[in-house]
Amino acid sequence: MRYYARKFAFYLVALWAALTLNFFIPRLMPGNPVDILMAKLAQRGGTVDPSARRAYELLLGTNSGESLLSQYTSYLGNMFRGDLGISVSSFPTPVSQIIGEALPWTLMLVGIATFLSFVLGIALGAFVGWRRGTWLDSLVPATTVLAAVPYFWLALILVAVLSSAWGWFPLQGGYDVVLWPGWNADFIGSAIYYGTLPALTIVISSVGGWLLGMRNMMVSTTAEDYVLTAQAKGLRDSRIMIKYAARNAVLPSVAGFAISLGFVVAGSIITEQVFSYPGIGSKLLQAVQNNDYALMQGIFLVITVAVLGANLVVDLLYALIDPRTRVSG
Repeated sequence: MRYYARKFAFYLVALWAALTLNFFIPRLMPGNPVDILMAKLAQRGGTVDPSARRAYELLLGTNSGESLLSQYTSYLGNMFRGDLGISVSSFPTPVSQIIGEALPWTLMLVGIATFLSFVLGIALGAFVGWRRGTWLDSLVPATTVLAAVPYFWLALILVAVLSSAWGWFPLQGGYDVVLWPGWNADFIGSAIYYGTLPALTIVISSVGGWLLGMRNMMVSTTAEDYVLTAQAKGLRDSRIMIKYAARNAVLPSVAGFAISLGFVVAGSIITEQVFSYPGIGSKLLQAVQNNDYALMQGIFLVITVAVLGANLVVDLLYALIDPRTRVSG
């Protein structure tokens, strides 16, 4: 019980530290979101008097005249109430609405792709590690090369070959624009079709890391005494590989998978830019380009909570999978 209490306390402190950094970092960036909003209004031919500008400053929380401590207190209160403010880049849309619309796209795309790359990499790594020294070892450098290829370059190659040249997949977008978003077969089928190529890019670029890590752990695990004992008992190779070797070799990868799951909500900015995919990564880039403090803080908050939550869950599950962590802790 003491182990779990320490874990909860640690993650609460980590959450407070992340929220504090989330408050200060955007305010250290140059530029003023109100100036950007005024420039947009000027481009549309509108004029804003000083009183209206002051109202925008109070609405967006800039130059409010409050002390930094008072702003920080208000910020924490708003965060816990779920009030993430108003977006400048999509004024006057609330930040929570923007995140709520973009997050499902990222969770479906990056989440499924991350899970598939993990399962595929672990399965191939376990088999290659068990059959070390055979021709299967040639898979390792091949997949490692793919993982080392610049991400945007791999995405552009797949677009050029599979979309432009062969026409198998659409060039960009998250769904067919003639369809109305909703839980119907046509829209879901279109979303899967449009998301296949971005997901394939993520899987190809990340499966090599999981394969290499699992292969190396399998090689070291197969030399352990309990594996040699199982072989001496005459157990089937498939059972030894799965029940004895792979079960223990996969433990370090579980922790890495937790971190990957946490960053799923951050999306993949490069992938979403190349494919013009409507995910959270493109919204984050939009917020940075427009000094949209509220949107940046909202997205960073979601990413922080997701990363900490995923790590906390895996820490708790890891203690059940490997009881030695509770004893040593």
